[in-house]
Amino acid sequence: MDAAQLPPLTPATLYLVATPIGNLEDITLRALRVLRECDVVAAEDTRRSGQLLKHFGISKPLLSYFQFNEARRSEEIIERLRRGEKIALVTDAGSPGISDPGERVVKAAIAAGFRVESVVGACALVGALTASGLPTEEFHFVGFLPHKSGQRRNKLEALKPVPGTLVFYESPYRIEKLLGELNEVYPDRDVVLARELTKKFEEFLRGKPAELLAIASKRSLKGEFVVLVSGAEVNRAKTATETKE
Repeated sequence: MDAAQLPPLTPATLYLVATPIGNLEDITLRALRVLRECDVVAAEDTRRSGQLLKHFGISKPLLSYFQFNEARRSEEIIERLRRGEKIALVTDAGSPGISDPGERVVKAAIAAGFRVESVVGACALVGALTASGLPTEEFHFVGFLPHKSGQRRNKLEALKPVPGTLVFYESPYRIEKLLGELNEVYPDRDVVLARELTKKFEEFLRGKPAELLAIASKRSLKGEFVVLVSGAEVNRAKTATETKE
């Protein structure tokens, strides 16, 4: 469809715009159009989003929106929507609201009767899951685990009976710690580490927790991680098969 034939953005709408998670080609044509036609961009990091907009030749007012000013900025965004503005909400990378700021303002906009529209695109969760080789028909997204060891261990223990593939986000600074915890709680499960998704050094590492822990101890694993663990029912099925044999 020709750009001139595309419908204009709807006034008083909050657009949740997915941005690249690594490769700048992750951006969609629709995302670019929304960013060009909106009135203001609410960004988790205005400097980072400003660089993204500049790369694509887009100049828009930027509104800082992050974890510690969510409440105040949500009120401002709602007031802008009342004035009929078209607002694009973006995070540093990927889809807004997935382990990033956004959930609070979405709830506030809906409660106030305004339209919320998702401009779908890159999402590390989906990219890692579909290429992991683990079951995708059912999965449980956990996001980041608590920082404190006791709380992390309790969370992992509570997830033991959960069916479907478990999906976590983790930083490179805690990936060895997580693998050690997985080796204690889920020693026999299949684990996939997906790192640097859509970037030059994208890599998928697959194996049991102990095998991946050995790799992590010998080389520096950099980048943000998506960690996937086979579900309870897969593990039970394998155990049953091994018993019969």
